[in-house]
Amino acid sequence: MSTQEKIVHDPNAPVDPRVEMLVNDLIGRVADKWTLLVLEELEDNGVLRFTELARMVPGISQKMLTQTLRAMERDGLVERTVHPVIPPKVEYRLTDLGHSLGEAFCGVWHWAGDNLDRVEAARKAFDDRG
Repeated sequence: MSTQEKIVHDPNAPVDPRVEMLVNDLIGRVADKWTLLVLEELEDNGVLRFTELARMVPGISQKMLTQTLRAMERDGLVERTVHPVIPPKVEYRLTDLGHSLGEAFCGVWHWAGDNLDRVEAARKAFDDRG
């Protein structure tokens, strides 16, 4: 299949339960604001040390950053490199898989930009009702 061909999902076709589980896991992971913020910083800045990431992601605790990076590493989204120096130097970078996930969710940013006024108007109308 060429890259120009579009894969059309047949809604009546059986779904591989492993694919369904992965989609549910990834939606949960990416819906987590910390993962999205870490993904964005690594996408924008390339290789970052733990302390740099902690500074760039406002409000994230050291524990939450550690958990987020471990989960991203487990999913193959982030590569962790430990340099054998004292004190230890640990760097993080997105893998190709991480970059592709970032690209997939880039559409959400475009949608938000295109629909910001409509969402704000809907929220105001809802709040004004009572």
